[in-house]
Amino acid sequence: MSILPRLLLLATLACPLSTATASPPALDDGWPVADPIRLGWDAAKLSALDAAITAGAAPDTTSVLIVHRGALIHEAYFDGAERDTLHDTRSLTKSVTALLVGAAIDRGLIADVRTPVLRFFPDRRPAHPGAFKDATTVEDLLTMSAQWECDDNNTFSSGHEERMYVSADWTGFALDLPERGYAPWQTRPADSPYGRAFAYCTANSLLLGAIVERASGMALADFARATLERPLGIAEAAWKRAPEGTGMGGGGTGYRSRDLARLGQLLADGGRWQDRRVLSAAWIDAMLQPRARTPFDADYGYQLWRFDVAAGARRWQAWTMSGNGGNAVFVIPEERLVVVVTRTHYNRPGMHTQTRALLQDYVLSALP
Repeated sequence: MSILPRLLLLATLACPLSTATASPPALDDGWPVADPIRLGWDAAKLSALDAAITAGAAPDTTSVLIVHRGALIHEAYFDGAERDTLHDTRSLTKSVTALLVGAAIDRGLIADVRTPVLRFFPDRRPAHPGAFKDATTVEDLLTMSAQWECDDNNTFSSGHEERMYVSADWTGFALDLPERGYAPWQTRPADSPYGRAFAYCTANSLLLGAIVERASGMALADFARATLERPLGIAEAAWKRAPEGTGMGGGGTGYRSRDLARLGQLLADGGRWQDRRVLSAAWIDAMLQPRARTPFDADYGYQLWRFDVAAGARRWQAWTMSGNGGNAVFVIPEERLVVVVTRTHYNRPGMHTQTRALLQDYVLSALP
């Protein structure tokens, strides 16, 4: 027997079936809980999920939670993490920032996604002015298709996030970016699926946070607390700020696992948390529409990834809040399924593939 199956067997024996498949504890935090076995879930698969993580199938996993039809059915912590741990989920913050843009639009603080970005920064005189920059809209930032030269997956890019991080003014860094060019082998927006040329750019999300701050007159963390976190019952979060003081809408916010599940449930339930309307259904619907094709076998909505996933003959499209390390909140609206995976496997090859394997090989395989 090879080492991994042996470890998996030992981990399974150390994690009795009755423990692995028991309902999560019912706490005074608003989450209803349910017995997965009574709901028809495959208990052996759920037991194998925790055992596989313990055996190293997805290194540095710290938690896995499953919510089905509004009830928490599975909750497990690993590698020293606990229920109250605030997980640094890195770029998963980008999806939260998109939710906050929706909260600002719902309140009339931002007219709509067609609003030009520069309208929020009348005090700035960005470098490289031109028609392309004047035409850049909030929606261009949401869809990672702004036509300035910024690509975090290209170390030569002028807008690469590591260059932003060493600057003293991240907002100015983003606004000063030059116009994007296209090599002969690259597809221009007019010839791209959905009419947008995607380039993953953390500076875009940073600017979205800055726009929310300017539109609301509040710090991003305070606006998030008032419009999103308190209505969802989230008691604690840890937001980061850029050197010039702008709320960091592009990454690094800390949330508990159960609170990440609330954010996913908000997407699954069309902007509602249980019996309370938090965001408009129109905004959630807008976020969950494919708007750009990425080079990563996924489409992109408003700061959300859409992956094709499968288990056996069944197929789904999973909308995903995703962050470095293999962090993810998966949402499959038609199943009312939310899956939270937190990890600290930062900057390692295969981190996202490993996380999606947990979803497909164990969670979706166990789904009734």
